[in-house]
This record gives sequence, structure tokens and C-alpha cells, in this order.
Amino acid sequence: MTHFNEQGRARMVDISGKEITVRTGVAITKVSMLPSTLLAIKEGRVGKGDVLAVAQVAGIQAAKRTSDWIPMCHPLPLTGVNIIFSDNGEDELYIEASVKTEGKTGVEMEALTCASAAALTIYDMCKALQKDMVIGPTLLKSKTGGKSGDYNLGV
Repeated sequence: MTHFNEQGRARMVDISGKEITVRTGVAITKVSMLPSTLLAIKEGRVGKGDVLAVAQVAGIQAAKRTSDWIPMCHPLPLTGVNIIFSDNGEDELYIEASVKTEGKTGVEMEALTCASAAALTIYDMCKALQKDMVIGPTLLKSKTGGKSGDYNLGV
């Protein structure tokens, strides 16, 4: 396996010989909450400010800093990060994070980190209203580019 050195210890994979391709990663997650909490977010009545605006910035920052959090991730020059929020009109807030680069390794971890940070920020900003919100599941929806080809979860 390429993730271990000759002593069987973890290492960062050498990607120097890989081809540069356009790569995308899309991750999804959700935050389940009381209808009153979701309504407060949508109506801008959360005391800490505009929840979705702050979560948007947090997710983008997290995507850019993924290699600081995940030890074997390569620092990547991202060419785009976007987050789309939607809800079920009742008690679930959905987050879809899309990340793009032109590089030698994929952006799946950046997309997952982006979605997770946005969800955690929503929790942080709304915890005074509700402490039992539930985050997840968080999963990779799709990826493109690279030797392993494209992946699509189909949701």
C-alpha cells in the first residue's frame, strides 16, 4: 500500500509522478433540529447573527485548511469552493459542499471538511436555542478526475 513506508509506518503519498487533472468533490450532510430552530435560522432571529452566512465562510475556510486537520492530506490550491443550503421545511437543514482544483490529487477530503465545518458552525451558532441538534450523516456525494475515475453516490 502506498500509504505506508518501508517500515510499515504512515507516510504522505508521493504524488509527484501523477498527472494534473481537473478534480471535483461534493460532500453532503444535514443538521436535524427542532422546527423552531430552523425557523429562527431562516428568519434571521438567531442572536449570534446570520447563521448561514457565517457557516458559508467557515466551510470555505475549512476547505482551504484541510491539510492542517487531516495529517496525510496534501495542501491543495483550490480553484473553487461553494456551499448550498436547503431544508425540508420542517426540521432538517441540508448542506452540499462542492470543491474544485486542478492538481495531482483529489479534493474529497476538502469537500467533507467543508460540509462538516459548516454544520459545526450552525450547531455553534444555534446551541443556545437547542443543544440536542444532530449532525450527519456526512458523506461523499461525488468526485471527478484522477486515475480512479469518477464516483457518484446517486443521491
